[in-house]
Amino acid sequence: RRAVRGGGRGSPGPSPLTGSPPQALVDDTEDVSLDFGSEEELALRKAKIRHPLATFFHLFFRVSAIITYLFCDWFSNSFVACFVTILLLLSFDFWSVKNVTGRLLVGLRWWNQIDEDGKSHWVFEAKRVPTIAASTEAESRIFWLGLIICPVIWTVFFFSTLFSLKLKWLALVIAGISLQTANLYGYVHCKLGGQKSTSRVTSRFFVTADVPK
Repeated sequence: RRAVRGGGRGSPGPSPLTGSPPQALVDDTEDVSLDFGSEEELALRKAKIRHPLATFFHLFFRVSAIITYLFCDWFSNSFVACFVTILLLLSFDFWSVKNVTGRLLVGLRWWNQIDEDGKSHWVFEAKRVPTIAASTEAESRIFWLGLIICPVIWTVFFFSTLFSLKLKWLALVIAGISLQTANLYGYVHCKLGGQKSTSRVTSRFFVTADVPK
């Protein structure tokens, strides 16, 4: 009788041709997890610009107002024309940043709510969206840099106007500081400290508001 070597019943023996040990069989029915989602999200996050039009107008009006203020004497000798042009640019910038670019570029929104008693309440919202739909790093960086740097520039204009005694421009500079600081104040609260105020205020007026905790 020949001795039986190797595994038990059902175990394949050495190959009759090569004499090499058998290779393990892999169950092709086993589930294999392929994490494509994280790679797709990372690619979208690192995409340069997903909202080019909103990114352009986020900077266009505020930069145009600053350039017009600096070089308006080169284009026109009329103080009224320069004053109205810069004020319109500041107003367009305030509206677009408050209502459009903040929502598209960083998913934030703020407004001021008057209740039935006539009291004013600031309302801050952060849009709850999947990570794949979040803004890109480039858009977020452009948004916050433009939001912070431009009010600083108008503050410099305020002191230069005050020290040079160009008081006719003082009202315009104060308007620029006020409009752009209001947007900065609103979005900083949305980003950092607006969640508690949002849940408290919007639960009173807007029951269905989507407020992050």
